[in-house]
Amino acid sequence: MSELKVEIEKGATHTIERRSANEFSVDGNQKSIDLVKLADDKFHIIKDNKSYNAEVISANYSEKSFEIRINNNDYQLKVEDRFDLLLQKLGMDDLAAGGVSEIKAPMPGLVLSVEVEAGQEVQAGEPLVVLEAMKMENVLKSPTDAVVKAIAIEQGQAVEKNQLLIEFES
Repeated sequence: MSELKVEIEKGATHTIERRSANEFSVDGNQKSIDLVKLADDKFHIIKDNKSYNAEVISANYSEKSFEIRINNNDYQLKVEDRFDLLLQKLGMDDLAAGGVSEIKAPMPGLVLSVEVEAGQEVQAGEPLVVLEAMKMENVLKSPTDAVVKAIAIEQGQAVEKNQLLIEFES
């Protein structure tokens, strides 16, 4: 059994739980469908004695957004999977959305270089600090798009685990 939360066209949000291959629960109501895959992105669906032709127009798996066409009507979908729902339950969805305010040293080591300056805009994945630990270079990258507020370390400095390295503006 897997649970998804699906937002359609920035309006209605539905919770869908798959019970078996053809059995679903939509917002707690049991639904049964017959689904036939016609091609990689095309399907034929029968629900409540009604026939539907469905096609996936585009899929962005990293953002979990999809554009689908059902009987020549296009819909935008935004999906939250069980991991997104778990993060919400734990109150950690802001972190997943990029609510990180600082970078701390993941291990003790020596700062080989600082790749950014205070006030600099950085993109997710951009190198921030190169840290040498256990004779290996570790590049610490930005987890989100942000502006560097302050740099708490300098090149050649030894750092301890969990020591503050960089602060981001909130």
